[in-house]
Amino acid sequence: MLAALSATTAVALVTVNSIVGLALVSDPRWATLPITAYVVGSALSTFAASLFMARFGRTAGFRLGIAASLLGSVCCGVAAQYAQFWLLCVGAAIFGAYVSTLAYARFAASEIVPDAYRSRAIAWVMSAGIVGALLGAQSTRWTKDLTDHAFVGTYASLAVLAVVSFGVCAVLDLPKSDEGGRLPQLRHVASIAANPQGRTATISSVVGYAVMVFLMTATPIAMSHHHHHYDDTALVIQWHVLGMYAPSFVTGALIRRLGVRQVMFGGVVLMLGCVVLNFTGTSFLHFWSALLLLGVGWNFMFIGGTTMLSEAFDGEARFLAQGTNEVLVFGANAVASGAAGYLLHRVGWQWTNLVALPFLAVASGFILQRRTAVLHIVRR
Repeated sequence: MLAALSATTAVALVTVNSIVGLALVSDPRWATLPITAYVVGSALSTFAASLFMARFGRTAGFRLGIAASLLGSVCCGVAAQYAQFWLLCVGAAIFGAYVSTLAYARFAASEIVPDAYRSRAIAWVMSAGIVGALLGAQSTRWTKDLTDHAFVGTYASLAVLAVVSFGVCAVLDLPKSDEGGRLPQLRHVASIAANPQGRTATISSVVGYAVMVFLMTATPIAMSHHHHHYDDTALVIQWHVLGMYAPSFVTGALIRRLGVRQVMFGGVVLMLGCVVLNFTGTSFLHFWSALLLLGVGWNFMFIGGTTMLSEAFDGEARFLAQGTNEVLVFGANAVASGAAGYLLHRVGWQWTNLVALPFLAVASGFILQRRTAVLHIVRR
């Protein structure tokens, strides 16, 4: 339930923040700065959130994140009401702390089930994002004109979701870590960096998420530039998020049947298909199908990476590994979202998409590295 509410909030923010930013800023190159602030807020808070949960438990961490959501709603609503671009960025950064904290729900799920069911538990938590796909973008269409200033009603609705989340969290009581509330020791950092499975997991998560954020952030502005109606943009984002989360019902089973690396590589291939579609056309069908492939590709790469990471570490080290992974993910997302608006303005939509190619190539190299080594040994 908490994951569904978090996804609804995140989708609504991604759908409207760049558009509100475009209306409030004089230079269109900075229109995606609120999204960047949102991701920077996530990056700055996520490691501290992991340590906080190691000390006080997952439930306490989730409650703290929800409080950030309520504060972020107020800041963004006031910013939209009084045309304060800087306050919109501040509110978005606070929202980032909420989303990064609730992102640990997938790790929490993996910790309370038998090892054989980790991938399925992670995937089922991620599937809650379907609620976000159905309600997040759609809710912005219902609420954007509730007041005299566009989207103020949207931010007010997100405050209501925060209050509902507090109610859900009040009855949530996840077990604390086996370490009895001790903070993890920094000596584990070296072992984390030296773990090849951990490195591959993080690369898959970082690249998959950053490429997704990069192209998703630029899409609403690109569709506006190509004269698509806002309702079409909201529909594209809605289907994109469905693509992100709907496959979760089967991703865990695919990982158990085919192997985690095969599923992760399938995600890379789907993202390449997205780039090809975006490069070849700007019709509604091109945007819709490309963003759908992007969502499914993200699902495979991110759930695969999370599964691999959860299997690579245990004990105290897992909190440091998870925190490090999240810092790198959200840090890369911050760069990706900030670069999206600038590159879109400088080189255009089609060429912006090509920037994703070298990063997908790097991810492919890490994912396929183990298989290549095995083939080499067999041939010798």
